[in-house]
Amino acid sequence: MEVVTWYLEQTSPTDPRPATAPDPAQGVRVARARVPSPEFSRFLYTAVGGDVSWTDRLSWDRERWRAFLERPAVETLVAYVHDTPAGFIELEGQSGGAVEISYFGLLPDFRGRGIGGHLLSEGVARAWDLAERWPGREATRRVWVHTCSLDGPHALTNYERRGFRVYDVRREVEPVRPTPGPWPGA
Repeated sequence: MEVVTWYLEQTSPTDPRPATAPDPAQGVRVARARVPSPEFSRFLYTAVGGDVSWTDRLSWDRERWRAFLERPAVETLVAYVHDTPAGFIELEGQSGGAVEISYFGLLPDFRGRGIGGHLLSEGVARAWDLAERWPGREATRRVWVHTCSLDGPHALTNYERRGFRVYDVRREVEPVRPTPGPWPGA
């Protein structure tokens, strides 16, 4: 099967185009997970990515999760709907003032409600001010992400609406794999 991967970026703090915030009656809030929790991060990863073929971290053990989460300038922001986890965005500060959105998405039951644009907007804002929370880190000069044709059907459009520009497109043939689901055997 051919998989298309789009690489997108913002190169100025004036690039973001925030989404409209959800109506307060929806009970949506976004909060940073300040305590590294391998179990919670793995839950988010599998719950969001289980139906869109996220598999690269399924083999990570608890210590590998912990080591990643405890790295300086790695942050996870979680969207909640009436205090129920609905999705997340993971930021990874890199050298040269770059910040990668390493993962972003919503649990299936929360897609299509306007939450994704809001969560992405909040995450991008936090990527641009990452140095304010991490002393000694240089200011953000670039925020980047990649998404592929296996991700949700609105992923590319959401990134572009938030001010990201495509800078590279790659096509690869990959074997067809069943989606892993949120847990083994799901």
